[in-house]
Amino acid sequence: MINPLKLGDYILVSEYHSKDNTYILMSMNYKIIQDEDAVKDFIKWLPDLKDNEIYYLSLFARRKYCPDLIKSNNKEQLRRFTATKENMLDKIRQLEIPLGCWKSGQTQAPQEALALYIMPNPRCMKKANEMMGKKCWDLTKSNNFNLHKEAMSCIQQSESYSHVVDFDIDTKDIDLTKLHDIFRTIETLPPCFEILETKGGYHILVYPRLATSYAENYKTDTSEEKYPIKWYKAMQETFPIDRSTHQLLPFAGCCQGGFIPKFITV
Repeated sequence: MINPLKLGDYILVSEYHSKDNTYILMSMNYKIIQDEDAVKDFIKWLPDLKDNEIYYLSLFARRKYCPDLIKSNNKEQLRRFTATKENMLDKIRQLEIPLGCWKSGQTQAPQEALALYIMPNPRCMKKANEMMGKKCWDLTKSNNFNLHKEAMSCIQQSESYSHVVDFDIDTKDIDLTKLHDIFRTIETLPPCFEILETKGGYHILVYPRLATSYAENYKTDTSEEKYPIKWYKAMQETFPIDRSTHQLLPFAGCCQGGFIPKFITV
């Protein structure tokens, strides 16, 4: 039997065990990891880091997921941090603090408003260090000494290389099979794109080198190319792209406003 318990603004749930007539209080913490196996698979999917590379992640409370409780900006950044593939899972677990401790302004952020994001392309610490060096003098002149904020921004902006190009589509009312009209798919070779289903749509993650290579090497015999070399333009013409290139990606297997992002195939 499930018994709800009221604690402040939160409903906690306890589970009754009839054999020993006891209640066991269930989670009183935020739950960022929704599907641990999916999280581990996603981390494994990320490219291995080279020297001086790192991953950039960010936890948000988003108003659009919980408009009745989040009254501030469209999204409140609760925590941003860096991680390697080896320590990423542990660092995500560290976000699962007691309910009510994440706050949007002065308001406690509800579980259903939280979403974890990652930049899937590694960040270059060397580039970030060079950028930070140039900014230090500007900070001093403006009497701004928030080095941590500026350092994290430099890391976010310092992409090492484009492992994937991310196309963000904020609707599910599309025909994903049209991707096969844009990209050549060969069973014996790795795919040149992945599809991450999110709460409000999809992120199409294209491997740019593979996509261009397949298009150049597998033209049809007719004058019209079936698989366009200019796949970037074709994506923008075929789908309602909200944003593209370098952006934050919902973390597969983690929370996104009550939804669990996951890879799918078509």
